[in-house]
Amino acid sequence: MPSPSLAPKKPSETFTEMVQVVLPNDANPLGFILGGTVMHLIDIAGAIACHRHTRSLLVTAAVDGLQFLHPIKVGDLIILRSCVTAAWSTSLEVEVEVFSEETLTGLRKMTSRAYLTFVATDREGQRTKIPGLILDTEDEKRRAAEADARRAERLKARKLLEERLGETR
Repeated sequence: MPSPSLAPKKPSETFTEMVQVVLPNDANPLGFILGGTVMHLIDIAGAIACHRHTRSLLVTAAVDGLQFLHPIKVGDLIILRSCVTAAWSTSLEVEVEVFSEETLTGLRKMTSRAYLTFVATDREGQRTKIPGLILDTEDEKRRAAEADARRAERLKARKLLEERLGETR
């Protein structure tokens, strides 16, 4: 029997939603939220979902597929929803979806989606084991399979980058 800290969890146990109003301090001169601010919030929402799964220290290892589809205006709400999609031995992937909501009309639009990889560590920075992910539905199984494919591409790209950096040293 796994220890309670390594007991597998369901994706629903990791679900996180963050909501905040976009203020002028968050925006560019055109009155839209800065991309860097959105990326910062995505990292936080993703980390919270991953903390709920691992209950450990985490570091961000990668961000995949981030695109900005629509701008978010000052005065709108920014809504971030995150949920763990896959868990491996010491790392896990989380999907973060970003929406805008017009405060006066309630109109919502998806503005971004990103997949982040986090690695669980101890206080010395060494990787630590994490719980498995219980996949009950066909949708959860599909998401995990897609995460496996993204992971394979990420690891391949990382190896190429490490090889190139080794050549330039």
